[in-house]
Amino acid sequence: MANTGVISAISNGFGVVLLMALGLRGLLQLTAFDIVRGVVLFALIMVLAVRYLPALHPFPFFGPANQVTTLRAALVSTVASFVGAPEVPLLASMAVTIATVATLLDGVDGWLARRTRMSSPFGARFDMEVDALLILALSLLAWRHGKAAAWVVWSGVLRYLFVLAGWLLAWMRQPLPPSRRRQTVCVIQVASLIVILLPRINPPESVAIAAGALAVLVYSFAVDVWWLWRHR
Repeated sequence: MANTGVISAISNGFGVVLLMALGLRGLLQLTAFDIVRGVVLFALIMVLAVRYLPALHPFPFFGPANQVTTLRAALVSTVASFVGAPEVPLLASMAVTIATVATLLDGVDGWLARRTRMSSPFGARFDMEVDALLILALSLLAWRHGKAAAWVVWSGVLRYLFVLAGWLLAWMRQPLPPSRRRQTVCVIQVASLIVILLPRINPPESVAIAAGALAVLVYSFAVDVWWLWRHR
């Protein structure tokens, strides 16, 4: 492996997924399939990450920032494994707790990258894809737990439709300029979905929060698509 530290980061990530799943198995009535789902999802994330590591990470070390993002990927994989698990009362609360920790760590990896002067396109993309998966997992949980109708899943699907459009249309593959708006909208999505998964937040309040967050997301994607169209 070209980057020192990546194997240990992946090993630690697998350990986190397994320990959390086994520790929560009885409390959340998780099945063996639920546990395997989380492990396989983390494995897929890291396979894709390692594939782009040599080309986008021009440093000999994996770096502390990417170590933290790998931990976030493990936490997000655990949250995603809850989709399809038995809908016991504590499951949504545990998803909120784990997602909140993953979100708080989101600021840590960026700070570490700047602090160690190891910012890279790989780290930025790795971080963004972990955020996208978290939004998708939370939106699916919000739907399954009756916080909003199936339309709430669009909050998690839009990012992947945008990527798919880039595969199909050359003008959609252009690099976008840096934008604080995108970062802010991402935070709004995650925060809103975490809030509506709280046991005390139910329709119509949860529906209103989810709808507002989705409207902001649609606006943000519309701005980017319009920019790409004008600069095609």
